[in-house]
Amino acid sequence: MLDRPITASPSLDAAPRVGPPKPDLLTVEDAKAMDVGTMADLFKHHVNPGQFHFMKLLGFHKVKVERAEGMFYIDQNGRRILDFFGGFGSLAFGHNHPRIVEARKRFQDEKRHEIAIAFLSQYASALAKNVAACSPGELDMVFLGSSGSEAMEAAIKVAERASGRKNCKIVHAENSFHGKTKGVLSITDSPLYKGEFKLVDNTYRVPFGDLAALTSVVRSDPDVGVVVLETIQGGGGIIEAPTEYWQGVRALCDQHKVIWVADEVQCGYGRSGRFYAFEHHGVVPDVTALAKSFGGGKAAMAAMIAKRDVYMRAYGTPKTAMIHAHATFGGIGEGCITSIEALNTLYDEDLIGNAEVVGAYLKERLQAIAEKYPSIIKEVRGRGLMVGLEFHDFSKTLPFALRPVVALLDDKLKGSLSGFIGALLLKDYDCLVAFTEYNRNVIRLEPPLICSHDNVDQFCDALDDLLGRGIVSIVKDFVKTQMG
Repeated sequence: MLDRPITASPSLDAAPRVGPPKPDLLTVEDAKAMDVGTMADLFKHHVNPGQFHFMKLLGFHKVKVERAEGMFYIDQNGRRILDFFGGFGSLAFGHNHPRIVEARKRFQDEKRHEIAIAFLSQYASALAKNVAACSPGELDMVFLGSSGSEAMEAAIKVAERASGRKNCKIVHAENSFHGKTKGVLSITDSPLYKGEFKLVDNTYRVPFGDLAALTSVVRSDPDVGVVVLETIQGGGGIIEAPTEYWQGVRALCDQHKVIWVADEVQCGYGRSGRFYAFEHHGVVPDVTALAKSFGGGKAAMAAMIAKRDVYMRAYGTPKTAMIHAHATFGGIGEGCITSIEALNTLYDEDLIGNAEVVGAYLKERLQAIAEKYPSIIKEVRGRGLMVGLEFHDFSKTLPFALRPVVALLDDKLKGSLSGFIGALLLKDYDCLVAFTEYNRNVIRLEPPLICSHDNVDQFCDALDDLLGRGIVSIVKDFVKTQMG
């Protein structure tokens, strides 16, 4: 028996307030009903006014997405916008894939547990097993996180410890992008993103795809213990290296006992027509990383995957096991079941095969457009549904008499033509595209892996029609959008 009387707990409404008064907070319904003007004002005041400037320049600020389904955003006016942006590769399954949505709903309805730090998680364990099953060779130790940057931080840390070098040096490539957190920012080749932050300085930078340069650095400094490379450079403008390069990287790292980390955050998860892009070249890295579509377009999920011997050298004892254990939300329940359902869907619906087939059709159609407008399009490149469309410098697209004068401004005008075309594709053709960090003349196309031949035709017909206006009209039409 209790030795104190049992009393009913007062309701929260009846209890006197002892905490601070509630601030003036917007509700979920307030957010849902918000108009475009209010969205813009709040973004400028509370999020990023500089970013808003660029969104306004492209006309993206006029869109309020009411819902999204499959290959399309639907805006406040019921307009269906074809998504060839794909969230920089985050939407392999399109928007709100019904299987993934249903799996999440079941998890919520059953009141399953989310945070599994004190206890083992059946969901994290199952997901890790599935990732290992999808990974070739000895890649079978999995660290779960929430973002590509977090997965790559885990990758370089496990690699550095496993390398055995006390003063470990890391080699990365020119035009690399590995994330914006401070560790991986040190191997991200961007003065803009690096700003004036104090970063780690144990790095070397070499040209991407240049095996001789990489070999020279590795052989000249015995402290080099890690090589980090994107298999396909996304921010660099959709840049690949040949199979001989990747086989040379593998042989070089084996010879000098260097850990090779393949960043597959953007190019992995089936986007290239293989689960990992490095599988096209018959090689396996020591460590890799996934993110973007890993969360099925509904959860922020990422993974670092390492060979068992690499992982065990870094964290294989009870003393070292917690050096880089999962963070609070690493392996969160609903995120894990989302990723489990997504992986099953990826294979059940043969989306990797679809990426290969439809991606080849996309390149074929774009190549035909490039041949039709050779003074505008410089190159079409990429693999699967990760395609780059590079335009010539602005001066080369103009009538011959204007080229010498405008050529003096080409550097300052870089990205202007891709921006004009991207803005008009959205405004006049309801098509959304992305851009790249380093080569601003490139439009980046990363549609969902559910993309069909009809979706490709819709996009390519729009691009063909737009380029058919001619550069002068494209510029005039863009200027009109700014005046309007």
